[in-house]
Amino acid sequence: MRVTGLVAMAALVLAFAGTASSAAEHEIKIKNTNGKGKFMVFEPDFLKVEPGDTVKFTLVDKNHNAEAIKDVWPEGVELLKGEMNQDAEFVVEKPGYYGIKCLPHFTMGMVALIVAGEPTNKAQLDAFKAPGGAKKRWDELLKNVTQ
Repeated sequence: MRVTGLVAMAALVLAFAGTASSAAEHEIKIKNTNGKGKFMVFEPDFLKVEPGDTVKFTLVDKNHNAEAIKDVWPEGVELLKGEMNQDAEFVVEKPGYYGIKCLPHFTMGMVALIVAGEPTNKAQLDAFKAPGGAKKRWDELLKNVTQ
C-alpha cells in the first residue's frame, strides 16, 4: 500500500512537471524595417501559440510599443498595454485571437496577430475593420488563419 502511494505521488509530480514545462516562450521583435522593404513591423507578425505560452515583444528600434487591439482580444483577458520604448510581454491566458498594434504606427499598418489554441472569439476577428494603412496588412495576416 505504501509503495502504491509513492508511485501515485511520483506520477502526479511528473504529470505536473510535464504540464509546467510544456509552456513555450515566443519572441516578436519590434522594428522600423524588416530589411526587405517593409517598414514599421512586428517580426514575426503572425504566431500560433498555445494557452499558457508567453509572448515577449523585444524593442529593436525606438519610438514603438506593443499593445492589444481591444476589438480582437478574448473576453476576460487583461489587455496588453506596453509602454513606449519598452519591451512588453504577456501570458496567453486562454484560446483566442489576439490582435496587436503599435499605437503611434497603427494606421501605417504596424499590426500582428496571435492565434492561441482553438479560438473562441472568431466573431471579433470577422467584425474588426483595421483603419487606414493597417487594412492591407491586417488582410494579409488573415490569410494565415485557417477557416
